[in-house]
Amino acid sequence: MSQQPSVVLATASYDHTIKFWEAKSARCYRTIQYPESQVNRLEITPDKRFLAAAGNPHIRLFDINSNSPQPLKSFDSHTNNVMAVGFQCDGNWMYSGSEDGTVKIWDLRAPGCQREYESRAAVNTVVLHPNQTELISGDQNGNIRVWDLRANSCSCELVPEVDTAVRSLTIMWDGSLIVAANNRGTCYVWRLLRGTETMTNFEPLHKLQAHDGYILKCLLSPELCEPHRYLATASSDHTVKIWNVDGFTLEKTLIGHERWVWDCVFSVDGAFLITASSDTTARLWSTSTGKDIKVYQGHHKATVCCALHDGPEPSS
Repeated sequence: MSQQPSVVLATASYDHTIKFWEAKSARCYRTIQYPESQVNRLEITPDKRFLAAAGNPHIRLFDINSNSPQPLKSFDSHTNNVMAVGFQCDGNWMYSGSEDGTVKIWDLRAPGCQREYESRAAVNTVVLHPNQTELISGDQNGNIRVWDLRANSCSCELVPEVDTAVRSLTIMWDGSLIVAANNRGTCYVWRLLRGTETMTNFEPLHKLQAHDGYILKCLLSPELCEPHRYLATASSDHTVKIWNVDGFTLEKTLIGHERWVWDCVFSVDGAFLITASSDTTARLWSTSTGKDIKVYQGHHKATVCCALHDGPEPSS
């Protein structure tokens, strides 16, 4: 059994590669060729063992601790770009959302897709509620839908802005807030209220005009960042902004990328942020100073997604 890295950092690019990096030295120590398509999203399993790469139209699962270039598994029932992928907290199942208009659930221990939900428009983003029983999706037509996994149905539907694509959703670690970012640079913020046992209610809290361009990713800070609560927004205007959720005031603007910033991910304590950009680089930023600390250079085309797992593995 090879020793697991304490920090797993991966990026993927339109150059059809996935790269693993030493976070501190910015050295690329492994490159996986991904010839079939571009990679739209990367996600690391909670136990740090596997990396899921969402492509077109498949999802591939790679062993993080192996040097094999071949995926361990392939998940193949989507019919268009897979734009969202994530894992249940114990890593038993995976969820995905695709431009084919569906949200799917996959049991990692069984073949095939276990469940499918029809969104009726290209799905851009899916998040799992911390209660592990609701998936929330955002689509190209501007719909946000809550999929209740216990009732196996859509329990809530809302449209923050008609005909404006929801690009990214993020939910606070305690389930108290949800943010939706759209193609007009706007973030809509709601309090999540528990109504009936199987129903989540959205109470409008704030509308934040964060950028002039598209917001390509929004992300709320993790639990260990408390008592501070931040929202990061990555944009086509080449910047990432860090907002204080208490009042939604601008804390920092991260300036250094030269083209669109597609993705971002916080370190487990919220002290750092990794970003991925069309300028071919990924960067490591200090959220307290707003300065970039490391630049990860090695991709030859746009770097469009990143994944980071620097926390402990869940206790078994």
